[in-house]
Amino acid sequence: MQFKKFTLDPFQENAIHNIEKHHSVIVSAATGTGKTIIADYIIDKYLKVSNKKVIYTSPIKALSNQKYKDFKHDYGLENIGILTGDIVINSNAPILIMTTEIYRNMLLGQDTLLDDVEYVIFDEIHYMSDPERGTVWEEAIIFSPSHIRFLCLSATIPNSKELASWIQTIKDHQVDVVHYSKRAVPLKHFVFETYVGLTAAKDLAGKIPKYRHQTKKYYSKRNKKRGKKYYQVASPNDVISKMRKKLPTIIFSFSRKECVSEALKLSRNRDFLDSIDKKNHIIKTWRKHFTSQINRIDTTNKLRKVLLKGIGFHHAGLIPQHKAVVEELFSQGLLKVLFTTETFSVGINMPAKMVIFNGLRKFDGRNFRLINSREYFQLAGRAGRRGIDDVGYVVVIIDREKNDINDLVRISSGVSEPIHGQFKLSYNTVLNLIANHDEDEIEKILKSNFEYYLRRKKSTQQLRIKISYNHKYRYLQKMLYISTNGELTEKGQFARHIYFQELLISELFLSDLYKKLSDIEILQVIAGIIYEQRKNDHFSFHDIQHKYNELLRKLQSNPFIIKNLNKLSLKRMLALVGTWGEGSDFEVLLSLTMIGEGDIIRLFRRVIDMIGQIRNATRNYDLKERLLRCQKKIDRGLVAVEL
Repeated sequence: MQFKKFTLDPFQENAIHNIEKHHSVIVSAATGTGKTIIADYIIDKYLKVSNKKVIYTSPIKALSNQKYKDFKHDYGLENIGILTGDIVINSNAPILIMTTEIYRNMLLGQDTLLDDVEYVIFDEIHYMSDPERGTVWEEAIIFSPSHIRFLCLSATIPNSKELASWIQTIKDHQVDVVHYSKRAVPLKHFVFETYVGLTAAKDLAGKIPKYRHQTKKYYSKRNKKRGKKYYQVASPNDVISKMRKKLPTIIFSFSRKECVSEALKLSRNRDFLDSIDKKNHIIKTWRKHFTSQINRIDTTNKLRKVLLKGIGFHHAGLIPQHKAVVEELFSQGLLKVLFTTETFSVGINMPAKMVIFNGLRKFDGRNFRLINSREYFQLAGRAGRRGIDDVGYVVVIIDREKNDINDLVRISSGVSEPIHGQFKLSYNTVLNLIANHDEDEIEKILKSNFEYYLRRKKSTQQLRIKISYNHKYRYLQKMLYISTNGELTEKGQFARHIYFQELLISELFLSDLYKKLSDIEILQVIAGIIYEQRKNDHFSFHDIQHKYNELLRKLQSNPFIIKNLNKLSLKRMLALVGTWGEGSDFEVLLSLTMIGEGDIIRLFRRVIDMIGQIRNATRNYDLKERLLRCQKKIDRGLVAVEL
């Protein structure tokens, strides 16, 4: 079968045949095998059918923005729209791109736009296992109307048949599974360690005793100075020196700071560009993207230094323009070495000849942990370019002080983790269940989550879900979001349109409290509510104590807010939000915090997103106008999004 000048593989044909039968399809296939062409087929098919829409959801907003740019090029500006909370472009287009959260929110709000949607494409469906955000994917499936079909894309899912059976049971239509594990470009896996050198991963299990012997030898060699050791962890440069014919390479590091420092370190010793013309092209590319304001940012100077050596770095803390330049140059083959975090592995189709893991431990928001098999193979899957390479190379740098060799053998064995349900009831979901469903329907929906399906023979799961619902129901009644006859009050109607920290936001804007605050203070409080701390975040507290005390005094009038608002988060936001809201240049903000430029922009975009939710929830036109005035104070300069 031919599609878009490609000869399709059998698994792609199989998926398309099932789509032609109007079934939902789960495609479980290795990274780099061409899953997205199935999504392209659905889009191409329904573009030709009038009054039908396709929604493409992604796990992260940055990927939604990238897909919007790609699809505009492929299908035409008039056919593509994007909805990401703070951005709405061409919402009546036949192809709509959005994050999974936005799709879920539209479902809970019973948006009439969904009446014409034929297929929803869930990219990276394995995010359903994410402890923090997985419930969004489950609710998106549970609350979808019966006429909508799904295309679920993921790397290998061991329990894909269970997932399909669950969807088929709760949605009452056929769900087919297409599984394909063979890669077009096979991978060879290696480990690299200072004393042992390069070892094929398949031989690693047999060499574990050798590693243990070397470890004992290493620990027995100490200087007279206490604790000083002769051991030194290998660097990416060591691997590149050993495998210098295997470029271009992507080096995955789980530290943003390390991505930048390692790139700068390598650039001092290596130059991978072999002509002046290539360097001139790189200069022209960054001039196209970098404004004078961007050029004043310190990260810009660091990025330019490494780019001129054919080296790049890429992580979520960069501003969009930095990432755009790196992605463009890497896709053109002008960057031979790219240091990046795992965000580069999600949805970006830019493979390399070799992938290097600069360690295997990541911080997941709570603890440092070893990456799991699915994460390993998703990252490793970037090695090997279809039609260019006969084989892709994957090298793991071993730090024996941090990595257990047995764990490495396990995660690289090819056995991936199954998807687990993460369904958790929020106050917002409870309010929307009450608004949109009767008691019998609510009971059915509560039993529709994935974990309940897997444990349906055990009554304890059912009881736990019902207990959680009843507990939240009673609390919402106590807080006057639900009346004694079970209907939503004005507060309840407002809160059902707020999708994060709904009670804090509702208590703030459904009373006269916000009227006591200045525009800047409103922005500071919203930012304090939505800010989520990352490890090693730092903010300036210089010259803010008086303003902080004054703001707390105003907030004291609402006991719920003063009790539940994170005071440290609020204090951290004062200088940052206040300085920007009062009209400062962007680079001034960088002296007030250690978080990345991209994190600052993302924080302000989330504030703008929340302002949009509040304006949508309220009927108070004075509040709508007040919030629009607040938004204009921060929606400017580098914070303003250009797609």
